[in-house]
Amino acid sequence: MVSLPHPSLLHGAVSAPCLCCRKGKDQFDNLEKHTQWGIDVLEKYIKFVKERTEIELSYAKQLRNLSKKYQPKKNSKEEEEYRYTSTRAFLATLNEMNDYAGQHEVISENMTSLITAELTRYVQELKQERKSHFHDGRKAQQHIETCWKQLEASKRRFERDCKEADRAQQYFEKMDADINVTKADVEKARQQAQLRHQMAEDSKAEYSSTLQKFNSEQHEHYYTHIPNIFQKIQEMEERRIVRIGESMKTFAEVDRQVIPIIGKCLDEITKAAESVDHKNDSQMVIEAFKSGFEPPGDVDFEDFTQPMKRTVSESSLSNSRGDGKSEPKFGSKSKGKLWPFIKKNKGAGPEDFSNLPPEQRRKKLQQKVDELNRDIQKEMDSRDALTKMKDVYIKNPQMGDAASVDHRLAELGQNIEKLRLEVQKFEGWLAEVEGRLPARSEQHRRQSGVYEAQNPSGVNSCAQDRESSPDGSYTEEQSQETEMKVPATDFDDEFDDEEPLPTIGTCKALYTFEGQNEGTISVAEGEMLYVIEEDKGDGWTRIRRNEDEEGYVPTSYVEVYLDKNAKDVHKPLQKISE
Repeated sequence: MVSLPHPSLLHGAVSAPCLCCRKGKDQFDNLEKHTQWGIDVLEKYIKFVKERTEIELSYAKQLRNLSKKYQPKKNSKEEEEYRYTSTRAFLATLNEMNDYAGQHEVISENMTSLITAELTRYVQELKQERKSHFHDGRKAQQHIETCWKQLEASKRRFERDCKEADRAQQYFEKMDADINVTKADVEKARQQAQLRHQMAEDSKAEYSSTLQKFNSEQHEHYYTHIPNIFQKIQEMEERRIVRIGESMKTFAEVDRQVIPIIGKCLDEITKAAESVDHKNDSQMVIEAFKSGFEPPGDVDFEDFTQPMKRTVSESSLSNSRGDGKSEPKFGSKSKGKLWPFIKKNKGAGPEDFSNLPPEQRRKKLQQKVDELNRDIQKEMDSRDALTKMKDVYIKNPQMGDAASVDHRLAELGQNIEKLRLEVQKFEGWLAEVEGRLPARSEQHRRQSGVYEAQNPSGVNSCAQDRESSPDGSYTEEQSQETEMKVPATDFDDEFDDEEPLPTIGTCKALYTFEGQNEGTISVAEGEMLYVIEEDKGDGWTRIRRNEDEEGYVPTSYVEVYLDKNAKDVHKPLQKISE
């Protein structure tokens, strides 16, 4: 009788792997979801940095447009306004803001190259690596499941063969016990039982081999393949976490790198703000708008009790000439108007700027002369260039016709001649104006000083003789009178023989002054000099450095120490300053 182990005894050894396979598959699903979430986080951070770079670029562009918007336009009135320290500081602020904007562009560029581009490339690599790991995991899972199915099939076949062998054995025993059955039938039943028993033994051997193979594969699967795959996935995920942390650090470092430069820009703005000098700006306004007029004298009382007679003010310039030949103009519409309150002419002024006060007129004429000289220089440069071109054409006729530039050279020569005539005309007017300004001509100053000594009231009334035109600008109808006619022969000879003016005090230069005009003298800040003539109300003080150097300086540039008992004695300046 054949004895076989019951197949149910083997069920416990092979039922557990099925549950482990399902659990392993569940873990792979969870890991797949988690790693995909990690990639999504990385892509979200890339999007965040990209939007930050766009904001930085937009901010930089707006800053540049803002700086450009408030920059002074070339060859415009705004450009002239930037000579003041306050406006220069504002211009420096605009320039620094432009550099400030450049640093935000640097932030955008560095974040794009160091973070966005690098992480985008890394995400693509990460996706490929993740795909490879999970492919290996699914492949291993499919292999162990295939082995499990083979084991299940072998087990079922062994179980079936065992049952068939058991039924054949029972049939053989039944046939052997029945006396009515022939020996041939019994022998046949016995052979069938032995065949079934052999098949069961073969199935048993196959099942045992398959089981051993499955257990080996299962051990390899759970202790080698799956741990390796999980380890790779873990390392991949850790690298992702480290990479996003490094990117966040780079995000901060990119900003930190430009902080010193931004701080330098802000320091320059602060330095520009500290350079604002209200005293200097005020002095520039004074220099720009001073008229050069003497302050008007007092208006005298006119007695109308005398029939048909009106007393003319003794302070008028026309009556202070000494000869009494000038007649007062009672019919003048501008009688009683004072020059500080004269309205400016709104229309186009005359070519010689005679509608402007003397100082303003001098500046305008000087600007015009400088402009014409620049034009002459440009025309001369063009003429020189054409002349060289003509010489080249003469030496190399194949390069061009030398006669083709003759017409243009003639035009340039005519233009230069016209411009030179214009310069002569404006220089004549400029010389006339500088001759009238007290501080511009030493000879004129001496004449006016003698004239004041002869008739003190004459200078104070000089502004009252200026007539005001109907449109509000003053005119100098008595321009010949206002030039203070003094006999040139006897008076000049007498003045040339005159002794030098005595010293009436000392002064200390508060600022450096460059005396570039006739009658002025240059002084350095802190220099001590002698005062030989006080300010007569025109803003200029006459000083002397030594026996050969004397001239006028702005009164606001010096601090004067008058000596009431001064004589024409040159004391040491060091002792005086002490």
